[in-house]
Amino acid sequence: MISYEFPLNERVRTLLRLEDLYLKVEYFAGRNDGHEHHAAIATLFEILDAAGRADLKSELMQELERQRHNLEALRGNPAIESDALNAVLGDIDRAVASLFQASGKTGQELRENEWLMSIRQRIGIPGGVCEFDLPSYHYWLNQSAELRRADISHWLEPFLPLRDGIRIVLNLLRENGKTSAVQAPQGVFQQMMGGRLAQMLRVSLAEGYTCVPEVSANKYALNIRFTHASGADRGKSADADVAFTLTFCNL
Repeated sequence: MISYEFPLNERVRTLLRLEDLYLKVEYFAGRNDGHEHHAAIATLFEILDAAGRADLKSELMQELERQRHNLEALRGNPAIESDALNAVLGDIDRAVASLFQASGKTGQELRENEWLMSIRQRIGIPGGVCEFDLPSYHYWLNQSAELRRADISHWLEPFLPLRDGIRIVLNLLRENGKTSAVQAPQGVFQQMMGGRLAQMLRVSLAEGYTCVPEVSANKYALNIRFTHASGADRGKSADADVAFTLTFCNL
């Protein structure tokens, strides 16, 4: 199955983008090649930009506190495993404490690093970080992989409280989903929302389908159109029925 997640509000959209960036920077940072560590640095700058919203940290803390309150109400419920509940509540407490201790604007340490900011200034220019443009960066890329990984881990550290909080919120969002098996006749699916609330949709279909979903939704209706993903028909509506699972996720 291939799953596609579609945020239905700006907050979840931001969290999903940051989650994707964290996964990428951690992947590239864990490799050995200088080109891969350059990709990690470039992704780190994307995180710096995406996490720059002044209210992001406070909104995340408020959401974590709200989820803790909701989960505390489940204590004593025979359908809930107490050990699992305590583990999640412990993760939330640690994430809130780390976010609270992270004073100032997220990533301010990087913004005050003149060397990193000189790289950031040129990284958006095609070929702007060649060795003759930034010889000190070329020198760093030729150091040992262990040294580069240690530096990247140090630079990433101020963003980890945000990463941990995002991970908890998105895990709770995904787990609190209602899934149904549906079909899109000739690649088109429509459903009235009927007051149904959702913050994210997940569309999953078998890998054998050569189409991708395009989603538009508001509080009144949901529309999903499956289009060909490759070949001469790329972008055109699928001409066959598409069976898929649809999950409404809501905190």
